Amino acid sequence: MPTHLPLENGHLSDAQIAQYWEDGFLYPFQILPPSEAADLRAELERIEANWRETDLPLPLSMYKRLNSHVVMPMVARLARDPRILDVVQGILGPDLLIWSAEFFIKEPRTTQIVSMHQDLTYWGMGETSDQVTAWLALSPATTASGCMDLVAGSHRNPILPHNDTFSDTNLLSRGQEIAVEVADKDKTHIELQPGQMSLHHGLTIHGSGPNASDDRRIGMAIRYLNPNARQQVADRDYAMLARGADHSSNFIHIDPPETLFDPKALDLHQKIRTDQAKALTEGTNKTVSMYQAVAPSS
Repeated sequence: MPTHLPLENGHLSDAQIAQYWEDGFLYPFQILPPSEAADLRAELERIEANWRETDLPLPLSMYKRLNSHVVMPMVARLARDPRILDVVQGILGPDLLIWSAEFFIKEPRTTQIVSMHQDLTYWGMGETSDQVTAWLALSPATTASGCMDLVAGSHRNPILPHNDTFSDTNLLSRGQEIAVEVADKDKTHIELQPGQMSLHHGLTIHGSGPNASDDRRIGMAIRYLNPNARQQVADRDYAMLARGADHSSNFIHIDPPETLFDPKALDLHQKIRTDQAKALTEGTNKTVSMYQAVAPSS
């Protein structure tokens, strides 16, 4: 794999688009210069340092881990960055919605993992291909720090059976794990340097191991939709228009937040969390969100 894949005036080539649909993922792209990625990391870490748990209705980690774009302007700004949208457009077309955006942070020398799973299992959208996840590294994501492992071609499967482990060390709220054995030889390690990005399909089997390095592993996952996607389980769902137009009206449109943790944005975050819970909790009697709210030291 080269240091990064070349883009054609910021866009995917036809060959790269074909490779994405062949493998179910594509990487790495140098979307931001390392210096800009470092600035974004510093901005995030200032927020972590300046906001106390008592300042917010929920733990700060909940807002980092679930729909951050609703309450954090830096996340909404990055999710709507033309440099990312130009790449995503090659997969989904010119009309783009942001369904969710959140941070995946593993503190150094910790045991947090993400078990092997398919994203679409609990999104309530069926097996649609009208979605893609862009995963942007703000610190090195390596095999040592617990980068994503993806299984090439696994997006051609339907949604496979998953088991809920509810493990305390799993960053997924239900500890959802695919109920098939995935051999190490079938995994591709998606190593990314700061400012680099990968794309993956919601049916691609993936997970990640613990962070055995001495640095935080910080990534932002942005879930984009073509407006043809539709919520099939929850009564209502929400999205932020990123580019183009929405002619399907399958989602309630939300605006980017104007200020950090604005009270109206916090109320909206809670409403979205409540409305999405029907899809996220289908098949369990436990109350869960999409991801674990609390990870060590985060």
